[in-house]
Amino acid sequence: MTGVGTASGQETWDGEPLAISAYGLSVTRGRTRVLADVSFGVPRGAVVGLLGPSGCGKTTLLRCVMGIQTGVGGHVQVLCHGAGARALRTRVGYVTQAPSVYGDLTVLENLQYFAAALGLRGWQRENAVVRVIKEVDLAACADRTVKRLSGGQYSRVSLAVALLGAPDLLVMDEPTVGLDPLVRRELWEVFARLGRAGTTLLVSSHVMDEADRCDRLLLMREGRLLASCDRTELLAHTGTCSVEEAFSRLVTSGKGSDEPAVTAGAKVSALRDTLATTRSLSFFPEEFGA
Repeated sequence: MTGVGTASGQETWDGEPLAISAYGLSVTRGRTRVLADVSFGVPRGAVVGLLGPSGCGKTTLLRCVMGIQTGVGGHVQVLCHGAGARALRTRVGYVTQAPSVYGDLTVLENLQYFAAALGLRGWQRENAVVRVIKEVDLAACADRTVKRLSGGQYSRVSLAVALLGAPDLLVMDEPTVGLDPLVRRELWEVFARLGRAGTTLLVSSHVMDEADRCDRLLLMREGRLLASCDRTELLAHTGTCSVEEAFSRLVTSGKGSDEPAVTAGAKVSALRDTLATTRSLSFFPEEFGA
């Protein structure tokens, strides 16, 4: 599968517009560069893992996609709109690391409240609430206060809130952090089910073995993108047996592809030309070579 640029300037993947197109993203905080020349595309309907160690810029990148990060250089397009556009209000769901629901309300009360905040009324609100309770398997604890739930159930409530608007794109910032392996697996089964139904998911994590559950991977280190590919391509390119091993190989070897990485100073038109001629497999590890 290959990404191309169309005459209208809208990038596509196998003839379909990309869910996310990012070019030359840069964010500087004081004297620290948090993101440096990050460019990537996310195909629609894919489950994409944004993987990297804590502090590498994953949350900042997700905030750029959501259109809530300040001081951003570069360009981000989400579902054919600029990031943060009003038209995306119900089309993009966002699950943050910080708690996003009220602990002293029941699961049902939280969902009814946030559905109303989205502008849903009457039967539309009730249908949305019932739908998300089924989607994330919360029926057994719908009448319990959130503060009495387990960590996994708590995460499901936050996910349910993000799904109330039936979003085309779901952005999740380390939704499985701190959960035991069984609960993590159950949540990833929910993510896979959403992906099969056509939702695009961008999920960040610092747990490398979660890469096995993703259609495509974005590997980050120190604010830069190391690779954008699927797991099979990554392992074949690096000659390794695991994503964690491949990540280390990219960092230490400086092994890159023959496709040049785009530069932060390039114009958007030039970036489109680059995207039109590159493969679906991109590596940018030369920034970290010896």
